[in-house]
Amino acid sequence: MRKIMKAGVGLLLTAAVTCGCLNLPYPFSSGSSTGNHAVSHSSGNSVYNDDVEEKVEYINGLIDEYFYFEASDDAEREEYLYKGLLESLDDPYSVYYTAEEYEEMMDTSTGSYEGIGVSIQQDAETKVLTVIRVFQGSGAEEAGMLPKDQIIGVNGKELDGEDVSEVVTWIKGEPGTTVDVNVYRPSTDEELTLTIERRKIDNSTVSYEMKENNIGYIEVTDFYEATGKQFALALEDLENQGMQSLIVDLRNNPGGYVDVVVDMCDRILDSGVIVYTKDKEGNIAESFEATDKESFHLPMVVLVNGSSASASEIFAGCMQDHGVATLVGTTTFGKGIVQRVIPLSDGSAVKLTIEKYFTPNGNDIHEIGIEPDVVVELPEELLYEPVIPEEQDVQLQKAMELLSE
Repeated sequence: MRKIMKAGVGLLLTAAVTCGCLNLPYPFSSGSSTGNHAVSHSSGNSVYNDDVEEKVEYINGLIDEYFYFEASDDAEREEYLYKGLLESLDDPYSVYYTAEEYEEMMDTSTGSYEGIGVSIQQDAETKVLTVIRVFQGSGAEEAGMLPKDQIIGVNGKELDGEDVSEVVTWIKGEPGTTVDVNVYRPSTDEELTLTIERRKIDNSTVSYEMKENNIGYIEVTDFYEATGKQFALALEDLENQGMQSLIVDLRNNPGGYVDVVVDMCDRILDSGVIVYTKDKEGNIAESFEATDKESFHLPMVVLVNGSSASASEIFAGCMQDHGVATLVGTTTFGKGIVQRVIPLSDGSAVKLTIEKYFTPNGNDIHEIGIEPDVVVELPEELLYEPVIPEEQDVQLQKAMELLSE
């Protein structure tokens, strides 16, 4: 099954990227036998022609002859040509990855790597990078980084609209070494420099426990390759413990693999459409439907907020449309488009927006989000806490109240 991942919404700054969409390999009529697209140049109406090549070489000559400061080498300039081509699409989710950036993105999806230990969200328009989760036991937590902190620089280098995947390469490094991360903290209106130790992070995406009144609780932080299996095991264990109802917490979950969230929805539903996509011509490109192999029939609440995006919205929208769960929290992020990452033969990759997805009832949630059935706002002061005490988590308390009734 294809692996398609949300793009440009959230990523994990532990050493690598969790944003981007993955679909490997992509079938081309030309290219290598592994499915990686060979880099080639075409003629005719292509944007690349002799005039363009001549102009690029002329500008390069001007740089070499006149530029006052030390210029980047030819290889780096070439990479920025490709980045500029993707940026010209005016789509924040379509990105060119260097070989290093692509390798980092692939490494992160496996779940264990080195880094500072935060999950962030990049605003599609402003490119601002905002911390949405600080992992317990991480260097970031020890250094005092908080949710809502905005990353504005790394090792004294100011951010200027760079894609989050590039920023990650600045932050990553060997365990035990440190990196200076410059942040703006809205809660106190101050800029800080945090010296953060890089550590090995075991990014398990699913945690669970049994709460009072036999209410099962499963928190899903991302939709990685292992998440579906982790979710199924958590569900099975809670059922064996005598679970009578379930809370699935997708707050601050930026998304992930589509096939993973589809499998998780299939674990819940008896039958019916989970999600479907349309291409740029308006034709249905793919429709994912539930099978009758497994199902779940206990009362359920799904917790969401403004940082629940992409695959999180697929799960929440599916559960809401089929009437099998009550959504509690605040309106979701609103990313209803699908990207595909196309690996190139030199190790780099291109991520392109290819489709828009719709909930089972045909709702287009892109730039709109999903409105929960029960709206509950967290108090403002709690939004900046790395860990919210359960007794103060009014969204969780409301979910438990509904299920206890």
